[in-house]
Amino acid sequence: MSDRDKTRPAIADRAADVTLSAPTVIGRGFMTYERYDVSIARHDDAPLQQQRDVLRASRVAAVLPVDIISGEVVLLHQFRLPAHLVTGRGEMVEIVAGRVDHDESALIAASRECMEEIGVAPDRLIELYSVLPTPGFTDEFVTFFLGFVDAAQVPTRGGLVGETEDTRPFVVSIDEAISALDSGAVFNGLMVSALQWLALHRERLQEFYDRATPAT
Repeated sequence: MSDRDKTRPAIADRAADVTLSAPTVIGRGFMTYERYDVSIARHDDAPLQQQRDVLRASRVAAVLPVDIISGEVVLLHQFRLPAHLVTGRGEMVEIVAGRVDHDESALIAASRECMEEIGVAPDRLIELYSVLPTPGFTDEFVTFFLGFVDAAQVPTRGGLVGETEDTRPFVVSIDEAISALDSGAVFNGLMVSALQWLALHRERLQEFYDRATPAT
């Protein structure tokens, strides 16, 4: 190992020496919007003073539903207002995803969201990885799961009426799903991330199935 390698920072998030004020609520809706005064200690300079706003979105479970028998993936269409405002294409292609309730685990939420959004519960689920999609303004923390489903049982419509959801599930081959990454026609970050994972691990799906937890 070279001297340069020894001094190079590790590729890993780390704790910060930071002081935060109490939050000030600047908006409430479906989520709470808070403002903080931030003081970040620096060993080679004076503390850095910032004011930052945070949308408190909390935990999310995302599921890539795969049928390993037919070699298919279940995706869905759902309207998203921000996408409509930015790209003019608000009916996005997505994977299953939803908020984790306070009294449930991400695993239970993953199974519940599959039933709500694509109309079928997974036979098995396995946790894959977690990400902070946009840490510059929200604390949303997304845990991804691989869900094993029977794609033949997927209906043409899903969503909870009580939550004013209207999801339209559809089934494509794994090849078609991965090819969408290069098309430039889809923008949902969770779906892109999940399909990139699938492209890297598609030859190991049976191994993940064998390790997965039977859904309850």
